[in-house]
Amino acid sequence: MPITELLSRNAQLYGKELCLKEINLDLQERHNVTWREYELIENSPLGEYRREMTWGIFEEKANRLANLLLKRGIKKGDKVAILLMNCLEWLPIYFGILKTGAVVVPLNFRYTAEEIKYCLDLSEAVVLIFGPEFIGRVETIYDQIPRVKTLFFAGEDRPSFAENYDRLTANCSSEAPEIVLKDDDDAVVYFSSGTTGFPKAILHNHRSLISACYTELEHHKQTREDNFLLIPPLYHTGAKMHWFGSLLSGSKAVILRGVKPDWILKTVSEEKITIVWLLVPWVQDILDSIDRGEIRLEDYEISQWRLMHIGAQPVPPSLIRRWKKLFPNHLYDTNYGLSESIGPGCVHLGVENIHKVAAIGIPGHNWEVKITDENGCDVVQGQVGELVVKGPGVMKCYYNDPEATAAALQNGWLFTGDMARMDEEGFIYLVDRKKDVIISGGENIYPVQIEDFLRTHQAIKDVGVIGLPHQRLGEIAVAIIELKSGCQCSEEEILSFCVPLPRYKRPRKVIFDQVPRNPTGKIEKPRLRDKYGASSIVAIQTER
Repeated sequence: MPITELLSRNAQLYGKELCLKEINLDLQERHNVTWREYELIENSPLGEYRREMTWGIFEEKANRLANLLLKRGIKKGDKVAILLMNCLEWLPIYFGILKTGAVVVPLNFRYTAEEIKYCLDLSEAVVLIFGPEFIGRVETIYDQIPRVKTLFFAGEDRPSFAENYDRLTANCSSEAPEIVLKDDDDAVVYFSSGTTGFPKAILHNHRSLISACYTELEHHKQTREDNFLLIPPLYHTGAKMHWFGSLLSGSKAVILRGVKPDWILKTVSEEKITIVWLLVPWVQDILDSIDRGEIRLEDYEISQWRLMHIGAQPVPPSLIRRWKKLFPNHLYDTNYGLSESIGPGCVHLGVENIHKVAAIGIPGHNWEVKITDENGCDVVQGQVGELVVKGPGVMKCYYNDPEATAAALQNGWLFTGDMARMDEEGFIYLVDRKKDVIISGGENIYPVQIEDFLRTHQAIKDVGVIGLPHQRLGEIAVAIIELKSGCQCSEEEILSFCVPLPRYKRPRKVIFDQVPRNPTGKIEKPRLRDKYGASSIVAIQTER
């Protein structure tokens, strides 16, 4: 069943009920408001804005876009790109493209103009729908992307090189187009996060999307009474696939534009949020704000908040233990996934397994998992190997990249590039990215293990461990440490703190700097290696 049928079902059953609300608590972003014709718009005296949309309006907006694209000659298999910040328009546009049988190509809102051009070229997109934040970037490349025949602008003050999205869709039929969709039809091209190189184009079919709905609902048991807080970027598989649980259950969700700790808690309180998916840095920020006394939990109504879950990167167990002390009544889950496996859920901890908080969990709903050596053979239980997964959400291929596809997909199994181990109870522990493993003096060092240890230091806010060249050992572990606001610490103190670690795992050098993370919360280790690699070769010749 194509996922668009779930939207049509909800519109028929719950047409007049609220499904999405967009909240922007930043007064400086008021100029980013688009699509002002919704039936329900709330404006607070403080200048906040809140826009709402019913399931019926959602369906109508998706249908109008679908009919516009069909009038412009878009057909099954054509690629249509989205370049928007999180907003109320995002999901109706996504579903409108799907309704035509075309393939959605969501683009990272942090891409430079060159990266946008690269991804449009790689995906072979013929239409680009973009918002006001991207006028400058699109303007520099629009005459260099000849395959893109149509540029639609969703917003006010339309640039001359694009067409008015709002006006054109308003004049199109709100009836569903008569396009027959099949599970095997291509549906979406997502781009990898690029933490190990330039993004790859990941092609999924409709079966992948619908499988994500059922996996999410099975894991987190959404009901019509739930209200999901959606904060991470919608261009990525993570937030959207968790929202698919709301789609399947016909429940509400709130799109929050902003990640300040007080904004998150204010929204949870005022909107009666029950489920929140957070990234590790945001959890850290909330806990630190509470510790500093900037946030008092008694000022918020959070008794209805039943579940907090995390994904997209390794989760320090110490962080969750801190969270559970302050939020003892919350259920907690860790979700592991990749864009290649349609996002979160191929492995998950399970709310009943909090005692295994250091693990990423067990195979997700309808998923199989194994851990293999470099020859693809299963390793002995407890040994480290590559995590390999199989299930209905595995990608079809890396689009236009048969070599990379052949390396990642073998007999239906997806080789994730993540190193892991499995304990005697079948719980999987993520060790590190295969490409991030440090080989020092013949020993394999897994940076995540060092990072988890260092995060227990009370002065450390964030840490990334990378390998840098060493004349005798080949590589050594170097810790880039971001301290909490107002805290001070020396390299000697950090190295002394690491004495309990086995000698070969201890960082040989400490650098105090900000730890860069991408929009999905993953540490950008290529940036750290580029920044410190060449200049540090001479400086770290001497072994400590």
